[in-house]
Amino acid sequence: MSFKVPRGTQDILPGEVEKWQKVEGVMRHLTNVYRYPEIRTPMFESTELFQRGVGDSTDIVQKEMYTFEDRGGRSMTLRPEGTASISRAYVEHKMFGNPDQPVKVSYLGPMFRYERSQKGRYRQFVQFGVEAIGSKDPAIDAEVIELAMRVYQESGLKHLKLVINSLGDQEVRQAHRQALIDHFAPHIGEFCSDCQKRLEQNPLRILDCKVDAGNPLTASAPKLTDYLNEESATYFEQVKMYLDALGIDYVVDPNLVRGLDYYNHTTFEIMSTAEGFGAITTLCGGGRYNGLVEEIGGPESPGIGFAMSIERLLLALEAEEVTLDTEDALDLYIVTMDDAAKLKAVEFASSFRARGISADIDYAGRKMKAQMKAANRLEAKYVMVLGSSELEEQAVNIKNMETGDQEKVPFHDVVNYLLTHKQ
Repeated sequence: MSFKVPRGTQDILPGEVEKWQKVEGVMRHLTNVYRYPEIRTPMFESTELFQRGVGDSTDIVQKEMYTFEDRGGRSMTLRPEGTASISRAYVEHKMFGNPDQPVKVSYLGPMFRYERSQKGRYRQFVQFGVEAIGSKDPAIDAEVIELAMRVYQESGLKHLKLVINSLGDQEVRQAHRQALIDHFAPHIGEFCSDCQKRLEQNPLRILDCKVDAGNPLTASAPKLTDYLNEESATYFEQVKMYLDALGIDYVVDPNLVRGLDYYNHTTFEIMSTAEGFGAITTLCGGGRYNGLVEEIGGPESPGIGFAMSIERLLLALEAEEVTLDTEDALDLYIVTMDDAAKLKAVEFASSFRARGISADIDYAGRKMKAQMKAANRLEAKYVMVLGSSELEEQAVNIKNMETGDQEKVPFHDVVNYLLTHKQ
């Protein structure tokens, strides 16, 4: 019997995982600079949390969740996104009582959605995101958007487009909802079965449908921005004012709605405009979710955040032919001639590693020539050969593999020599 990785998942092997670590390092650096400390939540939660938080009318809840019943008969779901879990933690741990508001956090970890597997989209995927809960200041919206943009820019991407929109408040949503129903209802039979259900559940989602994206009725649908009340319009103008102050270019798209029910006011996407990236250009999405914390039992706590796929970030870097600097060359490879030398090599390797010098030795019983080839494959900076004569003299020749120069160093001074030349 042969086993393969489950459909929609992937093994990230050495040689590739270093790219992940590189971009994750950019994310951790920026969240430290912007003061969004990491939060870690469980990989599964009560199913009701996502039904209430994400929304019953979303594709995620209706089609994509991995839901199971535990031994206690409780319905649990592998997390399909991060915001609902973090909002639950915010309420459960009474973080709304923290003296410093908003509460700003970041997360990085696997999410799970049962959807058709394709390049850059997996059933288990890794998301990085931030949340700022407890403020309705439009300046925090601009900060969150800037942070997302900087992750891509500092990872090396240049072909980016920021698209923003306002979904307004509840009053605006209701007025626009009725206008959409009136617009689509006479012709709803022309739309897919999902959109026919959305007409009454959440007609705004029709604008986000990938199946009917080319329908002329979608293009001529009432625009939410035409229904913004004074408060919502003023808020959106302030967000744009802060983005302008930060020098961030953006495009306003009245049809940008996002796929989750909890969004209101500011919503945004960052897209790749790189040639050859693919038909699905979205890299990152986010927005404001005033009301979500109340929906799951907490006090009024307006929030905003974003989530981005690591997989799609790496695809965008590939499309722009950006080479990540993942160099992690081996400092020293120890070639051994016999068992006595092997014993000394093990001792040496341990002392080197204790001082931060990366070292490796042969564990396959290979001849000297094969060991030297291994040192070359591993791109070792230095090589030292240990045999009976070196053990007798208590000194070893250390060879610089780049220059070919070598120097005899007493055993007692090898660590200091390597530390000095490692810089």
